[in-house]
Amino acid sequence: MFRTALRNVLAHKARLLMTTLAVMLGVAFVAGTLVFTATLSDAFARSSAKGFEAVDVVVRPDFSSDEADPGGPSDLPRELLERTRELPGVEHATGAVSGFAALAGKDGKLVGEGWSTQGGNYDTGPDGSGEDPRYDLREGRAPQRAGEIALDSATAGRTGYGVGDTVRLSVSGPVREEKVTGVFDTDDGNVAAGGTLVLFDTATAQELFSQPGLYSEVVLTASEGVDQGELRKSVEKVLPEQAEAVTGQSLADDQARMIEAEMEGMRTGLLVFAGISLFVGVFIIANTFTMLVAQRTKELALLRAVGASRRQVTRSVLVEAVVVGAIAAGIGLLAGIGIGAGLRSLMGSLGLTVPDGPLIVPPAAVIASLVVGIKVTVVAAWLPARRAAKVPPVAAMGSVHAPSTVRGLVVRNTIGAVLAGAGAVLVLAATGMDDGKIPMGAGAGLLVIGVFVLTPLLSRPVIALTSPVMRTAGVSGKLARLNAVRNPRRTAATAAALMIGLTLITGLTVIASSVQKGVDKMATEALKADYVVSMANYRPLSPEVERTLAEQDEVTALSPMRSSLSRIGDEYEVLTGVDGEGFGELVELDFTEGSFAGLGGESVIVDTATAKERGWRTGSTFEVVHEDGERGELTVGGVYRDNEMMTGVMLDTAALDPHLEKVTSMQVLVATEGGASESAKSALADALGNNPAVLVQDEEDVSESIAQMITLMLNMLYGLLAMAVVVAVLGVVNTLAMSVFERSQEIGMLRAIGLDRRGTKRMVRLESLVISLFGGVLGVGLGVFFGWAAGELIASLIPTYELVLPWERMGVFLALAALVGVLAALWPARRAARLNMLEAIKTE
Repeated sequence: MFRTALRNVLAHKARLLMTTLAVMLGVAFVAGTLVFTATLSDAFARSSAKGFEAVDVVVRPDFSSDEADPGGPSDLPRELLERTRELPGVEHATGAVSGFAALAGKDGKLVGEGWSTQGGNYDTGPDGSGEDPRYDLREGRAPQRAGEIALDSATAGRTGYGVGDTVRLSVSGPVREEKVTGVFDTDDGNVAAGGTLVLFDTATAQELFSQPGLYSEVVLTASEGVDQGELRKSVEKVLPEQAEAVTGQSLADDQARMIEAEMEGMRTGLLVFAGISLFVGVFIIANTFTMLVAQRTKELALLRAVGASRRQVTRSVLVEAVVVGAIAAGIGLLAGIGIGAGLRSLMGSLGLTVPDGPLIVPPAAVIASLVVGIKVTVVAAWLPARRAAKVPPVAAMGSVHAPSTVRGLVVRNTIGAVLAGAGAVLVLAATGMDDGKIPMGAGAGLLVIGVFVLTPLLSRPVIALTSPVMRTAGVSGKLARLNAVRNPRRTAATAAALMIGLTLITGLTVIASSVQKGVDKMATEALKADYVVSMANYRPLSPEVERTLAEQDEVTALSPMRSSLSRIGDEYEVLTGVDGEGFGELVELDFTEGSFAGLGGESVIVDTATAKERGWRTGSTFEVVHEDGERGELTVGGVYRDNEMMTGVMLDTAALDPHLEKVTSMQVLVATEGGASESAKSALADALGNNPAVLVQDEEDVSESIAQMITLMLNMLYGLLAMAVVVAVLGVVNTLAMSVFERSQEIGMLRAIGLDRRGTKRMVRLESLVISLFGGVLGVGLGVFFGWAAGELIASLIPTYELVLPWERMGVFLALAALVGVLAALWPARRAARLNMLEAIKTE
């Protein structure tokens, strides 16, 4: 039986090709994901570990401390740096200061990846004449005073800056012009990943990123013969409260774990789409083996007649599946390795720098490829194999066996109706739940399975709707429609593969379009300000930005939006500082109690959710512990309906600023004379020095920035789901090709009685078009339903959420389904038209 199974595989190579391709694509997606994420993880981990090679112990603020100070631990004083320098076993102690520093390239645009554009200090030691062991100067000298900087060599190479050049950069808003005095090499992982590192002298760095005399951390290098553990214990004896000592190895391990966790999220997301492709591939595999088994019914019956048992017949078909799955898995693994390497190169071509490192093929990729490829193929082939073994030998050899019975169809339709009904009910029930994500996901799965089971039943009435159009194609159109419903199960399986891909694509598009509409509406309703000024990476803005804007003649109203972590009762609460006088002119809030008049002095306004949770009303008073540790009493002067743009406790900056360690703003809201205009926007940008790190956005810009993020995410999802659509196309090609083979005698008879080659091609193409549109209609319909249902959950988070049906895009999706049908039919139609009619008529 084993030899028989192998011969059958070799005898049907062409017919199994599409199945092999479908499995191979899914496996390649899985293997490519594992190779790509393993390679990225290893490259970043190596780069990170290299950056800690010269670090034995780091002293830093203890962020795990649970003290009363809501502002958290402070930076480290110079006295601690001096004490650690005197400890036995310390060869070198460096005070480090760091923060955000945005560098502008020669084109005026931001250099680096935004979040990785860092600034720091070059520590010349206690006497000011030493070298910083963290950085190796390759050109020029270290910065010694304000107005001087050093650049990392990678950034210098990318930007073309060199020693003696003047560059523009920003730390927290205002543009600074600095002279490059040196270029240095560094093992910093952020730089290796495409970021930038700008070094200042220590005094300037402290002024920019901390306070004079304070450090972000102290980096210690051990003397020869002293291990990191010993040095850490020695350092812990001189540590103040809210400070901790961590070994360099621990930091490297923590960084590696963090990188692995980040890669895990990416890996999981990509594997989900790989799973979708494989799930779609299951329909193709099942279809292929069903048709192969049907074509070999007499052969299998003869095996039964000469003594083969049902189990042996089933095993022979499953052996074929194992062989096909193993071949597809092997090819898929090789393709996946190529995909992993290609994705890494693609990141480089897109400007997303990846640290150098080897291509990693983890054992998990090899194991997963083999297991997934073989298992998916065997699972999909099991039902056709079992069905073949159940056919009575005599009935099969006499060709009188019935492929399906009325009872079988009734059972199938009943099961499908129960599953679809239960899924629909569960989805509808989940829309009214506070946290209905899990029930909705389960209901969606049941509904999709139920619709798939019911697809043979649905195919006849849906495809019948195409009759008026098909009549215009004459005999070919009528034959195509009849062929499409001749074998409902096969049509269902073929259409279902395309249905799943379009369901996901349509659902995501409906959700994205609706969210965009809700965000636009929210921005329109909540903001009266003409412009919102913020940092490009959403870091705090310098107060100089606020002062500069206030001095402009065009500005008629202005309010910063500060953020301060304070404590109210036993819980931490973020207080938002705003200008009490001008805030009402810049935002639109719906007050349920009080008004903007209640905002000023020690009087605050709060959102309805916070007020309800704490039992506050207008006139309620509460105690607050500010971030500097001082206590105060605030009074509720108004309660407003919360929204995504405005929420929380708001108080006047005059009451909040005295408690801030550093006065900064997350945003500045600005109103200008005559409203928003290009001239006013340009004037504000010019006043801020045309800073690449600062965004001056009007209402349309805010909406467009959010739209760009949504569009980018949607396009990424489209790209990932394209694999499932490609697999679905292979399914249509496979079904049509095998259908043409099965109907060779019939096609020969049609040709003999007058159907020409053009008519034969048209018949096959129209059949493919009908099946694809059937899957497209089901997919778009289910996608709209799921998009609406998911929107009901989102509406509880975004009050302005509004269902939007993107008719144009849905039309494009149906056109895509039609295109799939046309393209998939090219080869089968050509093959059908070229059949020799006499040989075809003699085919059994």
